[in-house]
Amino acid sequence: MENQMFCFQCQETAKGTGCTVRGVCGKKPETSRWMDLLLSVTRGVGTIYHSLLENGMADDTTVDDFIVDALFATITNANFDDSALLAKVDKGLAVKKQLLAAAADRGLRLPDYHEVEWGGEKSDFTAEGDRESVLRTANEDIRSLKETIVLGLKGMAAYYEHAARLGQRDASIAAFMAKALTGITNPDATGDDLLQLLLATGKYGVDVMALLDKANTGAYGKPEVTKVNIGVGKRPGILISGHDLHDIADLLEQTEGTGIDVYTHGEMLPAHYYPELKKYSHLVGNYGNAWWKQREEFSHFNGPIIFTTNCIVPPTPNSNYADRVFTANSTGYPGWKHIATRPDGHKDFSEVIEMARHSAAPDEIENGEIVGGFAHDQVFALADKVVEAVKSGAIRKFVVMSGCDGRMKSRQYYADFAKALPKDVVILTSGCAKYKYNKLNLGDINGIPRVLDAGQCNDSYSWVVVALKLKEIFGVDSVNDLPIVFNIAWYEQKAVIVLLALLSLGIKNIHIGPTLPAFVSPNVLKTLQESFGLGGITTVDEDIKNLVE
Repeated sequence: MENQMFCFQCQETAKGTGCTVRGVCGKKPETSRWMDLLLSVTRGVGTIYHSLLENGMADDTTVDDFIVDALFATITNANFDDSALLAKVDKGLAVKKQLLAAAADRGLRLPDYHEVEWGGEKSDFTAEGDRESVLRTANEDIRSLKETIVLGLKGMAAYYEHAARLGQRDASIAAFMAKALTGITNPDATGDDLLQLLLATGKYGVDVMALLDKANTGAYGKPEVTKVNIGVGKRPGILISGHDLHDIADLLEQTEGTGIDVYTHGEMLPAHYYPELKKYSHLVGNYGNAWWKQREEFSHFNGPIIFTTNCIVPPTPNSNYADRVFTANSTGYPGWKHIATRPDGHKDFSEVIEMARHSAAPDEIENGEIVGGFAHDQVFALADKVVEAVKSGAIRKFVVMSGCDGRMKSRQYYADFAKALPKDVVILTSGCAKYKYNKLNLGDINGIPRVLDAGQCNDSYSWVVVALKLKEIFGVDSVNDLPIVFNIAWYEQKAVIVLLALLSLGIKNIHIGPTLPAFVSPNVLKTLQESFGLGGITTVDEDIKNLVE
């Protein structure tokens, strides 16, 4: 293979085609190889597990958890630690050995796929990682469908892990992940087979987001409209980033009464909306903006920083914060301390707290407030106002602008688009894409803010629930008949599962940007365009004309 690596899973992939020397995210070729190796082992585990489930084996949460963790660890910006990835490979091989023994005990004939039969010899790790790269599939369209499915599975795994940590599991979702891994592994899978599997992945994407919504609200209450401080206090602080609400709950409980403040960062901002988390007075605010600005902003925080999930940007060699960053769950970075999950499912943050005690208070980088907490229950509380505003013409349209932020200059489009929207259009948002416009003063319509933030990327589910409710209220045949349009920014694999979920619901004419995915081949894109009207963005003026006016 001429390429030192090949990865095209994120929006910022090199030249819009694929990273071949080093990941734009900072991933090294060696790390990419071990991720490919881990995914190969995971496909083998999934295939064997699916065969066993189909032949009467009960769901095994140990296997479920391995598959979920392995997929999550290979999401963009999640884990850069080669030793951690190789430890997951070893764990996968042990799981595979157990599953092979179970299959032999049952006299089960397994598919003769390479990933099933590979013996897992350590001396073969390098060669296997190279053999099993993204480019292992020669046919461009088959590769495109397979990789789109596996990227959707990565997003599904992320959401499933969060839900499972809060005690919410669904054996049918876990079983589907194994089934989908089998379909991806099958060297004889046809385009039609894979297209059906792609849509099924979207269907289970809806299910997993519903499961996580149930988990979050069951544990911490239903999100409430909340004003969040973006300034700082005078006490030492801990900054917690990522998406895992279970972790911030642990942290808040362990820091209560210590004189240490807790600040959210990036996708952890919506923690402020949940009653059982916002009750802690030392949850004082949100620090900074979207993930990609962390190198600049972390240098001013002064206290320890915790990554609970992906969105890590490798620090520069002269960084002043690298020695005070901790990782957790599926994340990892060389040299950073990893906080393990105890057998009881909780974490011990005592080392982080001790570091915070000796830290200066954060430097203020901005001040003011932002408003969020408009998940589906809060929107339903405003339902009468919303319906009346639509019927009277005060609200002409809703634009769903969920998704991800990123560092490409072309993403300024989303800030410009938000500012240029007519004053009778409401933005429905979730995910870190909101940082492009949630600090703009866009006003309100009859008391309804023009930017309604539901929360994290998984809270895009709220807009599905809202759309289905509006469909019922207005008595239309399809969500596509509502005054709702979709202009979504994407970056990584959680955005992929959200997109597949929307497609599975039959939602059409979705626009995604700032670029179209490199992993979608021209022929597959044509199919999606013909079936769903999926398209990219153009200019602000042209898109407002086509989507809104």
